[in-house]
Amino acid sequence: MSKYGFIGTGSMAGALVAAAAAGGFGADCMLYNRTAEKARALARQYGCTVAESAAALAARCDYIFLGVKPHQLAGVVEGVRTILAQRDAAGSRPVLVSMAAGVSLAKLKGFAGDEHWPVVRIMPNTPCAIGQGIVFVTPDADTPAPAAADIRDVLAGCGRVLDTDEPTLDLGGVVAGCTPAWAYLFIEALADGAVAAGMPRALALQCAAGAVKGAAALVLETGQHPGQLKDAVCSPGGSTIAGVRALEERGLRGAAMAAVQAAVQRTGEMGR
Repeated sequence: MSKYGFIGTGSMAGALVAAAAAGGFGADCMLYNRTAEKARALARQYGCTVAESAAALAARCDYIFLGVKPHQLAGVVEGVRTILAQRDAAGSRPVLVSMAAGVSLAKLKGFAGDEHWPVVRIMPNTPCAIGQGIVFVTPDADTPAPAAADIRDVLAGCGRVLDTDEPTLDLGGVVAGCTPAWAYLFIEALADGAVAAGMPRALALQCAAGAVKGAAALVLETGQHPGQLKDAVCSPGGSTIAGVRALEERGLRGAAMAAVQAAVQRTGEMGR
């Protein structure tokens, strides 16, 4: 069986490990983190093994998922480059799989020290941990088709796995990756409004989160435009349209668009 290695076990990598375990790949995953106990705790939770170093992981895994920040990526890959060269000489080329925002396939190959090294970029989001996420996948031309298929298989437990080109991956990663944080703000604000009107906090959060989840599911399952679904709820002179007006007066849509544009700009800056 192929071994899937994860260097870094933060929120995003941890979500992917959870999804892999849900798909039956937990025992095939090896974890390494600078804080060893963090990797050990995740390994105990999902039935994975733990590597004593990044180099030890790189020596044993066929797919190396790089769950580190963009500014750390070069150092991490360069730190295992000797191991990669040794494996290459022995006839084995592990695929590097990066989830770092803004770091291109070409840069990943440069870090590996070989313009033909197989690399794949993915952009997941944290709901992957419960199988309700989105992950964009972009293999480069040097990644064999069976290897790309293995990566899609281990990611299948994330939810929606979408193949795309690299520019779309960068944009999709912003929308899918950042939107949960923005949605949490919206859910919290809705709950605060309900609490201000007299609803108990726990019930308000349940109600707001459940309603947002249901609305999102309706968009996905019906394929209808959100505007159409919104209009269907807004009775003339009713409470919903009164709330819509209040949101529009305070610039909800403009603020959401600005958030996406700001995140796209920042992603580009991190990749330079």
